Amino acid sequence: MKPAKQTQQGFTYGDYRQWTEDERWELIEGEAYAMSPAPTRTHQTVLLEVVRQIANFLEGKPCQTFVAPFDVRLPEHNEADDEIINIVQPDIVVVCDASKLDEKGCRGAPDWVIEVLSPSTASKDHVRKKSLYERHGVREYWLVHPTDHILTRYLLEGKAFGPAMIEETEGGTRVNVLPGLTIEWGFMARPIQAKIAP
Repeated sequence: MKPAKQTQQGFTYGDYRQWTEDERWELIEGEAYAMSPAPTRTHQTVLLEVVRQIANFLEGKPCQTFVAPFDVRLPEHNEADDEIINIVQPDIVVVCDASKLDEKGCRGAPDWVIEVLSPSTASKDHVRKKSLYERHGVREYWLVHPTDHILTRYLLEGKAFGPAMIEETEGGTRVNVLPGLTIEWGFMARPIQAKIAP
């Protein structure tokens, strides 16, 4: 993930909104990062199955789930949108406070963020985004390693994430912020095979 050139002041959401729609970017502390090329088929399979389970559970409930591309604006204080310097596009977000949602996406911390890791973004997701989500009060953060079959989870304890919980994607994992929801990982044990036309 390559950063774009920036001025001393850094980029803002006002700049971001002027960029062409055929390229996807994220801003972290005013630094612009071009999103990686289209995700792999394995990445998409994991993403869609996890979203399916979440969406089924949330039917008729107040929380909502969204998938990238979906802008999450994280203001430092109460600055106007065009002055915000942190705009990210997590793979999956769950938002339970409807007042944070508008037609642009989400302004403020989602309750739960999931990143399905790709080699080109893994270090940023583990370090810079983790720090950003922690500072802004994301209550639960998951990093799914689709090829290694590992899940790393963080839960907010006060104003900081507790220690990393690292486990295999086997059986089911209960979601702390959505009591009653367990993500079942059986689908990851099945090989993801391309359909070959006769």
